[in-house]
Amino acid sequence: MSDYYQTLGVGKNATPDEIKRAYRKLASQHHPDKGGDKQKFQEVEAAYRTLSDPEQRSQYDNPNPFGGGGGGFPPGFEDIFSQFGGNPFGFSFRNQAPQRNRTLNIQTTISLEEAFYGKDLLASVRLPSGKDQTVEIKIPKGIQPGTTLRLAGMGDDTYGHLPKGDIHLTIDVSHHAVFQRQNDDLIISLEVNAIDAILGKNYRVNTIDGKTLEVTINPGTQHGQIYAATGHGMPNMRDPRFIGRLLINVNIVIPNNLTEAQLTKLKDIYN
Repeated sequence: MSDYYQTLGVGKNATPDEIKRAYRKLASQHHPDKGGDKQKFQEVEAAYRTLSDPEQRSQYDNPNPFGGGGGGFPPGFEDIFSQFGGNPFGFSFRNQAPQRNRTLNIQTTISLEEAFYGKDLLASVRLPSGKDQTVEIKIPKGIQPGTTLRLAGMGDDTYGHLPKGDIHLTIDVSHHAVFQRQNDDLIISLEVNAIDAILGKNYRVNTIDGKTLEVTINPGTQHGQIYAATGHGMPNMRDPRFIGRLLINVNIVIPNNLTEAQLTKLKDIYN
């Protein structure tokens, strides 16, 4: 059997958070939808399924709770029983993992705009029993990439006489063509003409929610200087009343279409 700790690249004393972080990294790396290796992805899934559950991890770490041979008896039991001609009680000893319905781990990817506004999803999940189950998922505003949502009682139903397992849904947020995310802040690049950076000028930028901001580029602005617009970033996932900043990174562009007359005037000014 595979070494689940080695599969996830963690030590046997790894905390649940360390196991979860290792799983997220490897699941994203090997996910078949992203061109990864399907078999490796399944191995990672199996390892996480066992090590993320305290009971299954305990069973995996201690397959023989008595630590001895002879069908699971403590050292010395065989000698005692041999005096009575074997097992005088007729008991059958075996290790059996307790039955329980498993937690199912799934993933989905949303856009940055969907992370900004939040999203309600209806998803169809094929359960291990073969049933198709529709689940309602409420993705909160400002959700951070890699966040795992717990859908209680919506998972495995293999053992009908036991409570259903949970579903753990990991949310990924796709790359955006304009905005970069840094916690609750958004970063945007603004190209500024070098002459405007010298003299100063007002520029307009669009926010993620479709608003237009007027940004004053002060005279003498330097390349890489950052202007901050408070309250125009991402909502905080735990309290959407708090909004991050829009950080405007100035990228100064040297004009290459100046006329001879304009170049002459610049030379006269600087000479």
